[in-house]
Amino acid sequence: DGPDGAGADEGRAASSAGERADGKPSGSKAAPKPGAATTHVIRTATLSVEVRSVPKAVAAARGVAEGAGGLVATENTERLDDTYETSHLVLRVPQDRFQEVLRELAGSGKLLSRTSNAKDVTDQVVDVDSRIATQRASVARVRELMDRAEKISDVVALEGELSSRQSDLESLLAQQSSLKDRTSLATITLDLTPPDAPDDDGREEDAGFLDALGGGWGAFVTMLRWVAVAFGAALPFLLTGALALLVWRALRRRGAARTAAPAGTPEKEGTPAP
Repeated sequence: DGPDGAGADEGRAASSAGERADGKPSGSKAAPKPGAATTHVIRTATLSVEVRSVPKAVAAARGVAEGAGGLVATENTERLDDTYETSHLVLRVPQDRFQEVLRELAGSGKLLSRTSNAKDVTDQVVDVDSRIATQRASVARVRELMDRAEKISDVVALEGELSSRQSDLESLLAQQSSLKDRTSLATITLDLTPPDAPDDDGREEDAGFLDALGGGWGAFVTMLRWVAVAFGAALPFLLTGALALLVWRALRRRGAARTAAPAGTPEKEGTPAP
C-alpha cells in the first residue's frame, strides 16, 4: 500500500478508537439521570438566647458566622440603661453549615426559643431557568430580524419589541439571582438578651414606693387646686355677705344709740336747781 492508503487506515483506526462500545463518540456527554436533579431549598431559623454579656455574644456569633464562610447581614444593638443591652442579628451562612452554626449559636447561652423552616423551591428555580433560556432565544431572534429589516417602520417596531423582551429577561434574571442567593446561603435571625439583674426586686420595691409617693403628692396637689377653684367661685358671695353684715351691724348700732337717748332725759329734768 502507498502512503495515502496507510494514512487512511490510521484515520479509520483513530476514528474507531474514539468511539465507545455503545457506538457513541467518546466526546459526547451522557444524558443526566432523572434522579440526579439538584434540590434547591431555602432554609431560615430564628433563635432567642439569654447570655451573660451581649457584646461578647455578638462578637462570638460574628466569629461563628464568618468561620463558617458566612457573614453578619444586619446588626442592631440597643442599650436600655447602664446595665441592660440587647442585640438583634441576621446571619447568612452556607447551607451545608446551617445546622452546625445553629447548634453553636444555641449553645452560646440559655436558649429561650428556636424555630426553623425549610422551603423547597426546586420547581421555581427550574421554571425560572427555563423561562430565561426561552427569553434569551426570543431576544436573539428579534435582534436578527432587526439586522435584516430594511424599512424604518419595521426597525422602530422591532426596537419596541426588543426593549419589552429585554425588560422581561432582566426581571427573570433578578428572580434567578434572588433564588440563588437564598438557596446558597441560609438565614439565621438571632436575638441576644441579658439575664435579669439580681437586684431587680429591690429596685421594683423602691420604684413602687416612689410611685406611691408621687401618686399621693399628685392627689394632694389636685385637691388643693379644687379647693382653690371652689374658694375662687365662692369669693364674690363671701365678700357680698361680709359687706352686708357690716352694714347691718352699723345700722343696728345707730338704732341702739337712738333708743338709749330718750330714756335718760327724765332724770335730768327732775334734778332741783341750785
